[in-house]
Amino acid sequence: MMFRVDRDVLAEAVAWTARSLPARPSVPVLAGMRLEVTESGQLKLSGFDYEVSAEVTLEPQTGEPGVVLVSGKLLAEITRALPAQPVDFVVDGMKAVVTCGSARFTLLTMPVEDYPSLPVMPPAAGRVGSDVFASAVGQVAVATGKDDTLPMLTGVRVEIEGDTVTLAATDRYRLAVRELKWQPEQPDISAIAMIPGKTLADAAKALGATGAEVEIAMSSVGGTGEGMIGFSSAGRRTTTRLLDPEFPKYRSLLPTEFSARADLPVGSFVEAVKRVALVAERNTPIRMAFRDGEVVLEAGSGDEAQAVEVLPVDFEGDDINIAFNHQFLLEGLGAIDSDVARLQMTTSTKPAILTGGKPVEDGGVPDYRYLIMPIRLSS
Repeated sequence: MMFRVDRDVLAEAVAWTARSLPARPSVPVLAGMRLEVTESGQLKLSGFDYEVSAEVTLEPQTGEPGVVLVSGKLLAEITRALPAQPVDFVVDGMKAVVTCGSARFTLLTMPVEDYPSLPVMPPAAGRVGSDVFASAVGQVAVATGKDDTLPMLTGVRVEIEGDTVTLAATDRYRLAVRELKWQPEQPDISAIAMIPGKTLADAAKALGATGAEVEIAMSSVGGTGEGMIGFSSAGRRTTTRLLDPEFPKYRSLLPTEFSARADLPVGSFVEAVKRVALVAERNTPIRMAFRDGEVVLEAGSGDEAQAVEVLPVDFEGDDINIAFNHQFLLEGLGAIDSDVARLQMTTSTKPAILTGGKPVEDGGVPDYRYLIMPIRLSS
């Protein structure tokens, strides 16, 4: 087996495939990356850990058919460091030789017959623009939980009804919901899937850079989506096993009536929160007092360091004092694709909703909503 391919093309493909490789594989071969030159002359790079698979298909300059398995992480480090010249990859017995310019690396091969077969891509369910997909997933993934003992909170719930896809994630302290339009294969499709949050975020970010449409494939179109989901775009494909579809009834948590509304300039407000948060301990909140035309941000108290900053805001409604975890607040502001954020509040103890400040038609709701629970202020 041998092939020649441009260094930048190879390095990008190897990096994409290596992202699915386990850091601590249960068996050594799972740390491997499978490289195959097919009879038709295509080069396929793949990785699989029984949960997530990734595969890239390239058109090499030259190639001879064959299959080899080498250390994926090592190959990624090598290709990233190679000079900007064509790369020759040749299998010689039990070793693989990588040559690029004056650089030459010899890698030990692994038993390819022990490597698991990649799962078959599920049936296609529909398509969506890669930029829309990446943006939507990024907005929701910020709210996924990190506690693996509560797996349903580490995932992103995907609900499909016709041409509308709703993404939702929560870690109990905040909830992010995003709606988007897509092109379904079946106009009346209805499906639910629970996707591991980190896997979905990684896939969306990588596929979002392709500039092409992303095809979404599900193993149980029309049902609960249990089993597997796949994403493919521009010669790249990835699959992942799904989590249990159990998820909190989040729609009932989203308030629809508010007693106060503040429109905040995102840039200056984020900077102010960051400054005031410098004196906030890890689990202490940022306190905010909203009144006509301004908000007063405070952190720290008593014998501790203290910070106060006043910002002008467009405010309507009853004066309100409210406090939030500053990191959760910053992550919500960072997910909004608008220069102005709208914060809608009811009382100091009830959930607030953060959205982009874009106009919404009468009776409609924003396509992105970020619910954040306030921290109760001591009296």
